[in-house]
Amino acid sequence: MASPQLSIVIPAYNEAARIERTLERVLSCVEKQGWDAEVLVVDDGSTDTTPKIVQQWMEQYPRLHLIKNDGNRGKGYSVRNGLLQAAGEVVMFTDADLSAPMEEADLLLAAIADGADVAIGSRWMDKTRQTIHQPLYRRFFGRCFNWVTRTVMGLPFKDTQCGFKAFKRPAAQVIFRLQRIERWGFDPEILFIARKLGYVIREVPVTWGHDERSRMSYLKDGMKMLEEMAVIRGNSLAGRYDEAIAALKDTSTMVTPPVPQGKVSPSPQAQG
Repeated sequence: MASPQLSIVIPAYNEAARIERTLERVLSCVEKQGWDAEVLVVDDGSTDTTPKIVQQWMEQYPRLHLIKNDGNRGKGYSVRNGLLQAAGEVVMFTDADLSAPMEEADLLLAAIADGADVAIGSRWMDKTRQTIHQPLYRRFFGRCFNWVTRTVMGLPFKDTQCGFKAFKRPAAQVIFRLQRIERWGFDPEILFIARKLGYVIREVPVTWGHDERSRMSYLKDGMKMLEEMAVIRGNSLAGRYDEAIAALKDTSTMVTPPVPQGKVSPSPQAQG
């Protein structure tokens, strides 16, 4: 089967309660929009029936795949694992809660078609598009974190953390091989790397609704993310990203084998 136009990666950890609804919405959108797409669910060491449910759905959908991490590695690792195995000309990831409706991917795809190498969904460019608002304390911590990110990392985006991003496949293959952060703080890092490489990044306002079942703790995980930003800044000042970029040399031969159709793929032993 020929490579798809689009790859949709969904990181998942203990999502048995909602993964079926997520797959139903995503696969229905793919059909209605007429996208030539594959869907890859990356199971991050779930202890519930998430992988079993996905495998059951794979029996009906040949372009639905399951990738299994070697244990609980974090969202950043899961996204990287999925995108590096994705075969689409454009690759994207979305959170399992679909806070940004799958139909909004058309906006990301339009930005890519218009010349962007990276398109990122934004909750804050147009607040009127928020259908379910976050509690006040989450909005406060979120905006504080974004301010720190913009200041420390030099990122000019209103929203770095929205789990709705798309990439031209060649750009993703380079960016995610340079990624070092494997948990919540990976979003600023991949944008930092993309800017360092000179890729065109387009921020796009998307419809978004808060999901109360979000597992992220703004206090605990927020502190960890600040720590990870310090690591990113330290890596940059130490020239580690520059060294890694130079070591990549000719990226045209960097090809990750696509996931076999209808098969379960294990986590690769090495990503770089």
